[in-house]
Amino acid sequence: MVVEKRLKVALVQESPVFLNLPASILKAKALIGKAAATGAKMVVFPETWLPGYPVWLDTAKEAALWDHQGAKSLYRLLCQNSLALGSEPFRQLQCIAGEKRIQLVMGCHEINGNTLYNTMVFFSANGQDFQIHRKLIPTYNEQMIWGRGDGSTLKTLDSELGPIGGLICWEHWMPLARAAMHARKEVVHVAQWPSVIELHQLASRHYAFEGRCFVLACGCVLSKKQVLEGFDSLEENEPEARRMLENMATGADDLLMTGGSAVIGPTAAYITPPSYDPRAIVYADLNPALIREAAMVMDTNGHYARPDVFSLSVNDAPMGPVDFLTEK
Repeated sequence: MVVEKRLKVALVQESPVFLNLPASILKAKALIGKAAATGAKMVVFPETWLPGYPVWLDTAKEAALWDHQGAKSLYRLLCQNSLALGSEPFRQLQCIAGEKRIQLVMGCHEINGNTLYNTMVFFSANGQDFQIHRKLIPTYNEQMIWGRGDGSTLKTLDSELGPIGGLICWEHWMPLARAAMHARKEVVHVAQWPSVIELHQLASRHYAFEGRCFVLACGCVLSKKQVLEGFDSLEENEPEARRMLENMATGADDLLMTGGSAVIGPTAAYITPPSYDPRAIVYADLNPALIREAAMVMDTNGHYARPDVFSLSVNDAPMGPVDFLTEK
């Protein structure tokens, strides 16, 4: 249900301390505090901000070589600095959300056993409730490090404005995933990206128009220098891993990610246009009246739907690899 109350949101596009989970959480705490001090009630971070998007997959020539020691070392270090649900770092984030009384949306590498997932965590302002979304299918070379999510995480979390949900990166080109989330009646949709380049702006604006909701398109700014500084902060003797990061190809400006965070209204118009400031927190005030007005001409999960012609069935049960029948 749409609540007639405005909400101030903040999108963080500063860099993490690359590959360093504890240091990145400390940085996140400071950034959240800064945003909350302005009156923001929802703070959003980009895709896998904890502890950084795996940029070497796209820019290091040897990233896909079989049994390459640098690639294996980077994966192990990434696992060691990934977020486990219910862990002490996870509880720290819950406490930060509760202390600041904000809805916190964090992109992270989530570790479960020995498998990593590209996960978005929605932390409630009460410091206790949370919801996760795991990316349904990693895109192209991302499949070298991430497992697949399932339909059990196509859900939303309540906020002051109404249901908030999200999709990650190229999930925004999965029509049935979009339809499933529209059925959740999102008021605020978080679109997490590495960088919100022009193609990603188009997908984010389309989602806002189709879903008649606010879209928070959040991207990161990250340089090769910051990647190497973050790696060095781990104080690990892993020369092959560092060499792979050193060999990443970058442009003249040394940037691997370029930001582009923006806030989009339910008619696809920008409320806050894309920001390419390398150290930015992007703010916007969301007015739910805009959703009511936009829905007059189209509601894809309501009067503009044709359930007599089209139907969608979503398997929202958790799908583990082993099912112990006697434990059901």
